Amino acid sequence: MKPLLAIALACASLTAAAAPASYTLDAQHSWVQFELMHFGTSTIRGRLGPARGVAVLDAAARSGEISIEIDTASISTGFAPFDERIRRDDLLATATYPTAWFVSRSLSFDGDRLVAARGELTLHGRSQPLTLTAKHYRCAAHPMLPATELCGGDFEGRFKRSDFGIDFGLPFVGDEVVLRVQVEGLRPSAAR
Repeated sequence: MKPLLAIALACASLTAAAAPASYTLDAQHSWVQFELMHFGTSTIRGRLGPARGVAVLDAAARSGEISIEIDTASISTGFAPFDERIRRDDLLATATYPTAWFVSRSLSFDGDRLVAARGELTLHGRSQPLTLTAKHYRCAAHPMLPATELCGGDFEGRFKRSDFGIDFGLPFVGDEVVLRVQVEGLRPSAAR
């Protein structure tokens, strides 16, 4: 799975569809942001993306699958020399591990609303469990694209970078990484 992704989730119409519906992530609106502490004083923030992937959701069964991938070299903190430092082998090692993934086959719903995706984040050549919790989630007709359904939301997860073998700078640079994943998925309404 993509790093930071990793990772991102979701687009599903939880209306009265009788069969699974497939949504393709919209690259213009699907990104992964990350945060971690720096020397115990300030928070390093950045983003990766755009995220690519699909979500297949079965509204009736309250189930589905989500697959998100991210290009690790796309990391951007707003400061190019810092981005280059993070790409090196002792941190993201983007030349060796160019892609990170989040894959979930265990979705949780509250009624028709997707509330969490439990899955696996693959980053830096290692895979670990990760849960992304929905902070906001909604499906509707796309306001600007006729005959297109739009589903998306904001999701959050946390992991320890040391669990993925990324331990450079510990303990001065934080171990816990906060992921904030924004995703929007699209599907033609005629596919319903």
